[in-house]
Amino acid sequence: MREFTCIVCPKGCRIFADDNGKLTGAGCERGISYVESEMENPTRMITSTVRLRGAQLPRLPVKTSAPVPKKIMMRAVALLNDITVEAPVRCGDVVLKNVLDTGVDFVATKSTGETAGNRE
Repeated sequence: MREFTCIVCPKGCRIFADDNGKLTGAGCERGISYVESEMENPTRMITSTVRLRGAQLPRLPVKTSAPVPKKIMMRAVALLNDITVEAPVRCGDVVLKNVLDTGVDFVATKSTGETAGNRE
């Protein structure tokens, strides 16, 4: 038997899946859908940083625009090691497009302007 804690709503139902895939403990249909998805193809949002040039901060926070399969997370994060972004950057700007052919992008989660030394 496997145990899952539903994260769809604040209730945090403990949902159990037996060896036949029968689910018990869900407080709603959304919990059932969540656990079925977790058992079939677990996905996660990724948050990280990339190098930033021309701004006061040395790193820019980024996240995926949608969840990606859990099995490719480490490869996706490794791609960020080769990325350097030039300021200015606006929150939501695409930093890396179509990560590992998933259709998901890494996007900036913070806006940053140029440093005083870079202004014209």
